[in-house]
Amino acid sequence: MRKFLTGGAALLLFAIAFFWFAGRGNLGAVDSARTEPAGGPRATADVAASSATQAEAAGAIGAPDDKQILFGDLHVHSTISGDAFFLNAPLMGRGGAMTPSDACDFARHCAALDFWSINDHASSISPQAWRDTITSIRACNAKAGDPDTPDTVAFLGWEWTQAGSTPDDHYGHKNVVLAGIDEDDIPTRPIAAKAEFNLPLQSASPILRGALGVLEPRFWDLSRRIVEEAGTPLCPDGHARDLPDDCRDVAPTPVELFRKLNEWGHDSIVIPHGTAWGIYTPPGSSWDKQLQGTMHDPDRQTMIEVYSGHGDSEVYRDWRGVEITDDGRLRCPEAQPNYLPICRRVGQVVKTRCLAAQESEDECDRRAALARQHSVDARTDAAEVVPELRGSELLDAGQCRDCRQPSFKYRPASTAQYIAAIGNFDDDPEAPRRFRLGFMASSDNHAARPGTGYKELKFMTDVGVDDPEKLSPTLRSFFSPTQNAQAAKPDAPAYSKPAERSQTSAFGLGAEGERVSSFQYTGGLVAVHATGRDRASIWSALKRNEMYGTSGPRMLLWFDLLTDGGPRPMGTEIELDTAPTFRVRAVGSFEQKPGCPAGVSDNLGRALFDRICVGECYFPSDERRPISRIELVRIRPQIHPDEDVATLIDDPWLSFDCDGTTDGCEATFTDPEFPASKRDAVYYARVFEPPIETVNGSPLNCEYDDEGNCIRIRPCDLLDECRAPDEPRAWSSPIYVDHSAARRSR
Repeated sequence: MRKFLTGGAALLLFAIAFFWFAGRGNLGAVDSARTEPAGGPRATADVAASSATQAEAAGAIGAPDDKQILFGDLHVHSTISGDAFFLNAPLMGRGGAMTPSDACDFARHCAALDFWSINDHASSISPQAWRDTITSIRACNAKAGDPDTPDTVAFLGWEWTQAGSTPDDHYGHKNVVLAGIDEDDIPTRPIAAKAEFNLPLQSASPILRGALGVLEPRFWDLSRRIVEEAGTPLCPDGHARDLPDDCRDVAPTPVELFRKLNEWGHDSIVIPHGTAWGIYTPPGSSWDKQLQGTMHDPDRQTMIEVYSGHGDSEVYRDWRGVEITDDGRLRCPEAQPNYLPICRRVGQVVKTRCLAAQESEDECDRRAALARQHSVDARTDAAEVVPELRGSELLDAGQCRDCRQPSFKYRPASTAQYIAAIGNFDDDPEAPRRFRLGFMASSDNHAARPGTGYKELKFMTDVGVDDPEKLSPTLRSFFSPTQNAQAAKPDAPAYSKPAERSQTSAFGLGAEGERVSSFQYTGGLVAVHATGRDRASIWSALKRNEMYGTSGPRMLLWFDLLTDGGPRPMGTEIELDTAPTFRVRAVGSFEQKPGCPAGVSDNLGRALFDRICVGECYFPSDERRPISRIELVRIRPQIHPDEDVATLIDDPWLSFDCDGTTDGCEATFTDPEFPASKRDAVYYARVFEPPIETVNGSPLNCEYDDEGNCIRIRPCDLLDECRAPDEPRAWSSPIYVDHSAARRSR
């Protein structure tokens, strides 16, 4: 017995030592370590054939042939990003480590993109991961063939990921994309918005992490990440070029971000994104403060992402999630026909529960009022104030009911239209400062898959599953349709309480977790009108905002201002005193064939092909889809600070129905009101294809009563594609027309 106990104790000590050793990262692998893309370049003939087909379509509609349209994705994460590490865990039915080199192979072969960039969260990028990312991007470009006509161009970048707790300290997420990849073109380190790296289990005991790794080795990889990143010191104060190489550089506001980028001096573009996404944006937030002083750098922050896999951030609405009184207090707004504030719904839930518990009407009204106040005080955690609240009880509260593919918990005062309409009058009341941003779209994909959206498949979203058979049974049950459609408990507590932000709510796994997956889409693309396929030509097009975004399909779009000196393209800034005339020309995208073109599997190798493409590639047929409608949006920016933004946005201002042919559609518009208005104007085009069955095309799958109220929802799970008809669309970059009389009057 003594020998048995001694042996058992020794075995236990060995297990503890082993778990501690593993939990300290000694058995883990680094996700960024594989830096060489597996596949070779795309066939030159295939790239040339695509260009020839596009030129033929442009010629048929009379579009110019001096530039070609190239499609890309400037917002892609690998599992270097902490959230992507979690989302791609094998227990989630995903492929585990998805590296920048995987992204290169996907962009080149699965998506057949012309250009793309890597944008991992800077707070997750260790010094070694940054060096590996640089190596991967260089290797991707080295395999692109002739530098003058590469099959794809890979850009280097990162995401500055900021989220404040109140509207005053919230600035949002911005991607930084660098022009070059040579040593003299790259900062020594990326610039994060926060010092914390926030990986799952980072505060857990190494012994626990080591033990979990026995069940799933990715926990050992996580342990290595935690130890490595915890060991990276924060950079001291000082000029960006004078700081140590291996430190974590932090810029908590846009002021510091732009200052550090200017200290480096490298050519870069800063792209705000997810601006209307309410899961991390406090209600009451607006972009007004980002026009103040050095909060905005017009030379670097030149474009905005109006659409991604997290939805639309384009359109403005005049409702708000919370009202802020003159003395700074928060108040729950009234419901409107197309918007039910979460705080209102929280009050309704508490009152319903209270009455069911046979409390008095007065008492239940008191509890409902308190619940509304708790909810607005909780900001982004508005739903966490009611105990045992289920997403099904929230119905469609907080959502934009009349938006196409809206961002979750929509924030109208952070949308592209609002941003284009506002002015800052601090320096010169007669000449307000304004944003002049190009419009683009991208994927915001977290599985190293640039260019998703070419097919409507759930695995292309951030909540899809690559292989359902690998999905953990526990998670399969948690995200099942039965779970998501559960009604409230009959004996649920009939009161509210102040919210306490937790790791659960931070990852959206509280009551909102049942609804947020319904607002995940397959992602968008950015397109440029470039004089060539090379890096410099693409960068030049981006810098002059001669670009547009699409919701995924590769529509061809030209938007021009017609002048005596010839047409001026999207992105133009010009001064006029006569009525501007615009011409829009658009050609639909190709219908897609199932599967992948011949040779993709052979080029990548079967295992990699199955893991990253999942058997579905960009595979165009010979049949184009028609353009169904062209719209023009007009925005007349504020000329004094008290102007109501809702009165300044005409959406749509003009609309033109197309004839349904596959040759494309053309429309010409004139603004006869411009000369007499004596005010500046912003114009952009929006074009549509006929509806298709779209993943999460009907967010939350509301069931409505006779009065049009949502009375029941069915949130989507990881396996349900929740398809519904939706219109694919594209957005041009704006043309900014300044009124010369307005200039003279100032």
